[in-house]
Amino acid sequence: MKKLVTILKRILQSICIIIIIIIIVAPILIYILNDRVANNTKKELLNVKLPNNTEIVDSISIAGKLTGNGNGMQYLGAILVKTDLSEEELKKYYNQYKKDEFSFLVEKQNSKKLKMIDNGSYWFEKYNENDREKYFTIYSWGESKKELLTEFDLRGH
Repeated sequence: MKKLVTILKRILQSICIIIIIIIIVAPILIYILNDRVANNTKKELLNVKLPNNTEIVDSISIAGKLTGNGNGMQYLGAILVKTDLSEEELKKYYNQYKKDEFSFLVEKQNSKKLKMIDNGSYWFEKYNENDREKYFTIYSWGESKKELLTEFDLRGH
């Protein structure tokens, strides 16, 4: 009987250790996986051929609750480009890469801050005020096919 109690104690200890590991490791793993979805969104954007006379100055990927109300994860990739093209010319160029519901948003960039994000805590590091007339941001929203990732990441709440 004493041996059975010892075995049960070890099993209970093992279960507690496993539960603690899951509670600690799962959120970290989900955080990393959501960042990976956002980074892949940025990579898709970076893989699109740039128009002539256009260069990439900076890029960023973000995972979290970025705009609007309520709960839910959002994934954003954005590149800051420097070009002599107009906003309309850039929009026309990037519209040719539209597929299904995936499309690019083109916006004039007048400051370091990303205007697309509600909380204002994201910006381009390499933004140069002297070239402000030539800067545009190309945005792309991504999505995760794994609901588990969106429900248990605290950044989405």
